[in-house]
Amino acid sequence: MTEELTLILFDVDGTLIDSQDQILRGMRTAFSKNNISAPSQNKILATVGLSLSEAFSQLCPDLDTKNHKSLIASYKNSFSSIRSNMVASPIYPGAVSCLNKLRDIDGYVLGIATGKSRRGLDYVLQNPALSGRFLTEQVSDNHPSKPHPSMALKAMSDVGAGRGVMIGDTSFDMEMGRAAGLKTIGVSWGYHTMATLGQHADRIVNNFDEIITEISQVLDEV
Repeated sequence: MTEELTLILFDVDGTLIDSQDQILRGMRTAFSKNNISAPSQNKILATVGLSLSEAFSQLCPDLDTKNHKSLIASYKNSFSSIRSNMVASPIYPGAVSCLNKLRDIDGYVLGIATGKSRRGLDYVLQNPALSGRFLTEQVSDNHPSKPHPSMALKAMSDVGAGRGVMIGDTSFDMEMGRAAGLKTIGVSWGYHTMATLGQHADRIVNNFDEIITEISQVLDEV
């Protein structure tokens, strides 16, 4: 009998890599180019993980669609320039070791579900420490924004998994995972507060060394 596959689905920003410096600079540049006052750092980081369209809708609910589209275009243009002139976003300590161990567990397959565009994820996966690890890669180009379950459902379908765990740093990740029937593990080192994250996560971990044990335990819960 073939063993049931388990999908371990990771968010990217705030979970695997610390990209806040690039995101904040890109956002502030976009607002500046459109002569709009930038929201606070906390407000910007609270939208990380959403599609750009949804992020700007939340950050600027009083602006019309035309202004939102202009902000999105400015962000994309500025972010490309920022990436080429900044050091790549660092991978969080322990992430690579954890991914190595997960890869070696029979029945586990790894995937990504991110609010990044395909271009943005491809840039991140140029890092040899991350490239070639993920059997399914879901990006914002092809799905409704988190917390809609579309990304997680497509990832499960792609790999033929019977069960899964969503690992991320935001409530959007946790809500998406739950809506798709996955177990959820929140990470404490990302961009949402623990009060926000804790409302939606089955478990919360404080470092990558805890993840494998927590995955095993959360999967055993009915």
